[in-house]
Amino acid sequence: MEHLASLTDWSPDTLMSVLNRAQELKSTPDLFSGAAARKVLFMIFEKPSLRTRVSFETGMVRMGGHAINYDVSTSPLGAGKESLSDTIKVVSRYADLIVARLYKHSDLVEMIEHAGVPVINGLTDYSHPCQIMADLLTIREHKGDLAGRTLCFLGDGNNNVTHSLLLGCAMVGMNIRVGCPQGEAFEPLSEVVRKAYALADISGGSCQITANAKDAAAHADIVYTDSWMSYHIDPSELDGRVKQFMPYQVTQEIMAVADPEAIFMNCLPAARGYEQTAEVIDGPQSVVFDQAENRLHAQNAIMLRLLETSGHAYA
Repeated sequence: MEHLASLTDWSPDTLMSVLNRAQELKSTPDLFSGAAARKVLFMIFEKPSLRTRVSFETGMVRMGGHAINYDVSTSPLGAGKESLSDTIKVVSRYADLIVARLYKHSDLVEMIEHAGVPVINGLTDYSHPCQIMADLLTIREHKGDLAGRTLCFLGDGNNNVTHSLLLGCAMVGMNIRVGCPQGEAFEPLSEVVRKAYALADISGGSCQITANAKDAAAHADIVYTDSWMSYHIDPSELDGRVKQFMPYQVTQEIMAVADPEAIFMNCLPAARGYEQTAEVIDGPQSVVFDQAENRLHAQNAIMLRLLETSGHAYA
């Protein structure tokens, strides 16, 4: 059974084939209007969601299927009346796919252990593969071939988006530079960095972690940032984190040291005046809403891939 917990569950060739399918789905959606006919997607979300929930549900409907949003707060699982393993075993008897947006990556791993259908990581504290598939699709639309392009990420290096960007860029031969404060609390996990270096050695890409924001952004094709206050961060930490991350705020000054044709990306939600200024995110170099749209097309391609490899594809 094939699942998508991390981008490294796939080979680089598989990743690129799913991106190609995503482009087909975007450009010729009518050809796929029945691709998931009579299929059911079960969505289990612990974290708040706009883009993940709406894009998965919309995508399934547009391909002829149906999506169920399971409210954990009102469920036996949320009330502690039923185990995660039993929940997933039951759901696997009903649905054809499961997408989970969870706090703990270990819970996703447990789901996969007990699932009888493919499980898709809709976000955990460790990784966010669906977002990065949408990001790579967006970069390719705006910049052409991915190999050789340079992406600069500024801000919180120890988060799910940064981890998946490191792996995804390294897999497709891109150069990625992460500009973040020094220290274990702010730098990407060492195990992810090691994987990214190994993948980049194979693909011809490169990885760099630096505490200097302008060094990270120099001549970059893409400048990317994400929230300084991920869902698992206590609101009481806001002031301290702002002090730590303000040197990594994406401003017009930062964009000026990137390539003149650089694009700006943020996976949203975005706080203007924090991780980026309003003039950057609302300016002509920003492609943040292209990113948001491409969640739909990338995830449709992911769902079709997993339906096909699991034998659940519509025939």
